Amino acid sequence: MVLIVITVGALLLVQYSKPKEINWFPSFVNDHKIPYGTKVFNEFLQEEFKQVKQIYVPPFEFLADQDSVKGTYVFINNEVNFGEAELHRVLDWTSKGNSLFIASSSFEQQLLDTLKLQTNNLYNSFENGRAYEHRLVNPQLGNNEEFTFEKDSYTTYFSLDSIPGPITVLGTVSAKNDSLSAKGQSKNYNVIRKKYGEGEIILSTFPKAFTNYFILKDPNKAYTAGLLSYWDESRTLYLDNHYKAGKSIYTSPMYIFLNIREFKWAYYLALLGVVLYVVFEGKRKQRAIPVIEPLKNQTLAFTRTIADMYYESGETKAIAKHKIDYFLDYVRNHFYFQSIESHEDFYQNLASRSAHEVEEVEHLFKYLSQLESKETITDTELQKLNSLIEKFKKKAHGNE
Repeated sequence: MVLIVITVGALLLVQYSKPKEINWFPSFVNDHKIPYGTKVFNEFLQEEFKQVKQIYVPPFEFLADQDSVKGTYVFINNEVNFGEAELHRVLDWTSKGNSLFIASSSFEQQLLDTLKLQTNNLYNSFENGRAYEHRLVNPQLGNNEEFTFEKDSYTTYFSLDSIPGPITVLGTVSAKNDSLSAKGQSKNYNVIRKKYGEGEIILSTFPKAFTNYFILKDPNKAYTAGLLSYWDESRTLYLDNHYKAGKSIYTSPMYIFLNIREFKWAYYLALLGVVLYVVFEGKRKQRAIPVIEPLKNQTLAFTRTIADMYYESGETKAIAKHKIDYFLDYVRNHFYFQSIESHEDFYQNLASRSAHEVEEVEHLFKYLSQLESKETITDTELQKLNSLIEKFKKKAHGNE
């Protein structure tokens, strides 16, 4: 048994000391430190932009009063699908002179149809792996550097045969070591800007450009900074936190224990302790002591049985004698008489001690003497005797 405990303890120690696996889930949540969280990006915005507001409600609710919301509304997630009513409200707000920025790997068809756009997927060759090169094409940014990202099995781009007038291309993407890209023949536009009413819409198919993993890997932060240059610093920046793949949804009270390493192992150790206690200490160390019921007082039942026997056999004289004897014993013990004598002094003394009138006491004792002198006693006389004795006792105890 000791060997089992040592083995279990060793397994728990190895499991606890094992390096934590990297979480590659694309959460895009503003306070997540995992590779595809956006904590670094949000901290940078707080330093560089004067007015940044985190929005946790759906756009349909946030833009209910459009006149009070002015600025740039930013959506960053793997997938952003507004729905018909919400999309209409967002586009209506944008057309009033505001800016809409959406970085998403996929766009809903209704948005693409409204902007007259189409998307396609770009795959690299098997020998070239999963590397794609991203580039910002605006010459005012001062460089034409390529930024490599090697974690995508494919990437999305806008398939434009020609650049329509209202659309400005801000960035391109190409598969690394692609011969067409090397010759400058690739037209895979993945960041575009389009006027919409009095406002503008900027779309990017590369949301991972804003994640911790991409920004912290030199020199990629220059690419992200280049995209931010299209945001007006003088206006309020609204960052969406509703459309996030990794936003917290608590479905169980055990969530916090099972998602924090220290709490999780404390919970497991507590369960192990309970199991060990059941195995080693749960068994009784002594036989159960049998419960012995105390003997019942059968005196009253015995007395009733004997009385019934006398009564059924017609021994009323004997019953009366026992009744009188018990009563006289009661008087001696309760009122502290050494002897009982039928004379005036005794009657007065007993009357004063028992809260009775002298006449009542004298009447009772004369009836007792009368019954003792009789050879036979009727049932009526026996009942009267019992009635007089019970009446005396009740009055003596203050119950009358």
